[in-house]
Amino acid sequence: MRKDGETMSQELTYYETPDSLVEIVKKRSETFHLEGFVKGSGPLKPEVMLIGEAPGETEIHQLIPFSGRAGAELMKSLTRAGLTREDVYMTSAVRSRPYREEWKIDARSGEKVLKRYNRPPTQKEILAHAPILDDELRHVQPKILLLMGNIALRRVLGGKISVSDVRGMRLYEEALELSSLSLNTFQKTDRKFRMMATFHPASIFYNRKLLPLIEADFDHLSGWLKEVTK
Repeated sequence: MRKDGETMSQELTYYETPDSLVEIVKKRSETFHLEGFVKGSGPLKPEVMLIGEAPGETEIHQLIPFSGRAGAELMKSLTRAGLTREDVYMTSAVRSRPYREEWKIDARSGEKVLKRYNRPPTQKEILAHAPILDDELRHVQPKILLLMGNIALRRVLGGKISVSDVRGMRLYEEALELSSLSLNTFQKTDRKFRMMATFHPASIFYNRKLLPLIEADFDHLSGWLKEVTK
């Protein structure tokens, strides 16, 4: 949602997580079943910061957030809200792919092979990767945080809150951040953020009935952005 007369080069300065912080997080999570690492991506002052769950198999190979099937659905929602990938900052609660392993019979060779499948991150993995999102919340300056799915919602607000309880609502709350690198507990940030929650874009692969709700949420997001941009 650029103003008339603004160009991309005039408007956007991109933010990148420091490599030193990435190494700290990799060290914190080296005992977990995680693979790859995908940094957040987007401008320093985006319209929206999109917070998801974790990268999938496609993302860890392409090193681009939301570049898989869920990303294709997300792009449709962004277009509906009048946004592009360049307008938003994309990140997630965990920056590596959580996986589970399972033996399968290969259809071509008939041999037994060990395959990896996506799974939700555990609370310990979320804590291990917390310094990344904490850093992004300190430096990136979005107009609104969009929390996509229960993992993102609970990482930012805590508790057992569910997207179904608060989706589409305009929230103005403190986020959670790690108390310190030595203490695996959260505390509230000093500042408040505009926030809204919606279902994760991958949710429609399992329940198509959620699509109209997601569309309504992005319509509401578009309206809120217009108000805060005035």
